[in-house]
Amino acid sequence: MKLPVSLLCAAAAAALSFSVQAQAVKPDLARGAAVFGQACVACHAADGNSTTPVNPKLAQQHPEYLIKQLQEYKSGKRDNAIMKGMASTLSDEDMRNIGFWLASQRATPGAATDKELVTLGERIYRGGIPDRQIAACAACHSPNGAGIPAQYPRLSGQHAEYTETQLRHFRDGTRANNAQMTGVAAKMNDREIKAVADYIAGLR
Repeated sequence: MKLPVSLLCAAAAAALSFSVQAQAVKPDLARGAAVFGQACVACHAADGNSTTPVNPKLAQQHPEYLIKQLQEYKSGKRDNAIMKGMASTLSDEDMRNIGFWLASQRATPGAATDKELVTLGERIYRGGIPDRQIAACAACHSPNGAGIPAQYPRLSGQHAEYTETQLRHFRDGTRANNAQMTGVAAKMNDREIKAVADYIAGLR
């Protein structure tokens, strides 16, 4: 999907500004670990490597992305009743501390499960679907799924079930906090979404 250059530039500038603001105050990693242990550990595991496929792995994620998501859960821009309840108890400082602590944790690798789906998923992830103007995932999330700090999240090794659910939510409008992803997912069918999610799970 091609977006106007002005829109992409504005988004990049906003992300950079957010990154600078987020790092203006040095995060307290010990405090981040403590708050995470109180509020988040039950669903996301002690080190941020959730072992439950419906809950995302958060370890090694870009802190700016994590902070943004927590803020949007709190404001309701990203709709999830459980996460809204959790995020509502957090201050901006708590979010920053948690985000940077999670970024310091090493993500555990995942694994793809379906050879046929992985082949399709790799083709879409690396090359998109040009005839339907679906952009390659790698263009924003990098070939190995590492993402781009402050702009695009790390995907490498993420649970396939979680990724598939999020893509479906983008497609049907249940998740409405990223217009670019909504536009991409809107053009994908169930099999393509499942294939991309499975491929992402095995990225390293």
